Amino acid sequence: MAINPSQSPFNPQGPFGSSNPLAPSNPFTPSQGGPFGPFNPGQGLLQPPGSQVPPPPGALGPGGVQPPSSPPPSFTPQISTYAVDPFAIAGCLFRNTYIWQRNGDQYWFYPIFVGRTSVSGFRFFFGIGWRFFGVDLRAITSFACF
Repeated sequence: MAINPSQSPFNPQGPFGSSNPLAPSNPFTPSQGGPFGPFNPGQGLLQPPGSQVPPPPGALGPGGVQPPSSPPPSFTPQISTYAVDPFAIAGCLFRNTYIWQRNGDQYWFYPIFVGRTSVSGFRFFFGIGWRFFGVDLRAITSFACF
């Protein structure tokens, strides 16, 4: 008995042909875009039309804390000799702070949280701006806050 290839269960269209009632279908046309309206790559997949574009990754801290609205001071401070521990750097919370690290990195930082072994906040990158950042307290050799 010969089997018609279009009737074969191995046919890509299946045994029901192109009108398979069990096949998934897309009820939306490209002009509709979906249940939230036309797709706009600048908005994100699940945002309704007209909503704001979210800030870039790293722009907000935990709980939606905003980075400083202006750049840090334009000078590089003299290295300080503060002991680096959670209590000392906690005095710099929400203040422009200059950090010197053991690996030679030095940068402006705006701390918003101090933990037992680390500090997090916003680091300033020239040409980019403030980005959320965290650093282990053992990596910091010195700091100065303003």
